[in-house]
Amino acid sequence: MSVARVADAILEAPVFTSFTRIGYDVRSRLGHWTALDSYRLQGRVMLITGATSGLGLVAAQQLAKCGATVVLLGRDAAKTAAVRDRIAEATGNHLVTTVVADMGDLDAVRRVAGEITERFDRLDVLVHNAGALSAARTESPQGIELTVASQVVGPFLLTSLLLPLLERSGAESPARVITMSSGGMYATGLTVEHLQMGDDYKGSEQYARAKRAQVTLNEMWAARHPEPTVVFHAMHPGWADTPGVRESLPTFRRVVGPLLRTPAQGADTLVWLAADPGAPATESGRFWLDRRERSLHRLPTTRRTDTAQQRQALWAWVTEAAGLA
Repeated sequence: MSVARVADAILEAPVFTSFTRIGYDVRSRLGHWTALDSYRLQGRVMLITGATSGLGLVAAQQLAKCGATVVLLGRDAAKTAAVRDRIAEATGNHLVTTVVADMGDLDAVRRVAGEITERFDRLDVLVHNAGALSAARTESPQGIELTVASQVVGPFLLTSLLLPLLERSGAESPARVITMSSGGMYATGLTVEHLQMGDDYKGSEQYARAKRAQVTLNEMWAARHPEPTVVFHAMHPGWADTPGVRESLPTFRRVVGPLLRTPAQGADTLVWLAADPGAPATESGRFWLDRRERSLHRLPTTRRTDTAQQRQALWAWVTEAAGLA
């Protein structure tokens, strides 16, 4: 076993060393990672939701720097256009464009999927990055708890509607669907009956339940679509210092402090999954951190909830909630 693999295993055991910048710094140096700037992505079209701040913004700018045609999906037209202009100016790549939709509004998701299909003759990468941790319970226009609507049902619907375009684009080199999850999902098991919290609502727990559902669905997408034209990946960024963390978890940010990853470090694996011609193009249904596959479970209690029955119930529920039944 190589030194890099031994060090990775040692880092992965305790969450603190794995999720903070300690894990990133050691793994990237010992692993001799390919520099992100070295990728050449001209001619490839990549759609990123939640691309106006945090990890999505960093990833969009890096992919644009590598030459990709980058489609920014945001909720606010003016803000999304301003981000597009900033990225184009910073990278010199003017093949950056925008579409506008709230991922929690299923009608808006259907509309934007139609717009993308009309505007582009290919889609090489679809990145599900949009999402926030909400302190108070709210509902989508369709009556679904908003965290679940925007991070589970909306992405599922968008993937379903764009899958034909992804499959056509992946005839020569597999197209990729990438889901940005969170290490917070390790704290909760898979649930369908209680996926949407009610009067017992806690923002961090609701967020974790949605993220657990995301990684489960990622595996199920891969199992249901084994054809090599599209591969499915999920990943988590570790603990990164993003606007979402600053707004939603100020105490956590204060405690972890300088050991939080930078947004660029948090987004590194996302960009690698989108750009690298190696493992991301041949493996599907995997869960990643720092360019290496990780387990979906760190606790036996969450593993026990991950049954075939629960998985089938989740797929059936989200299919119906998305209006695809």
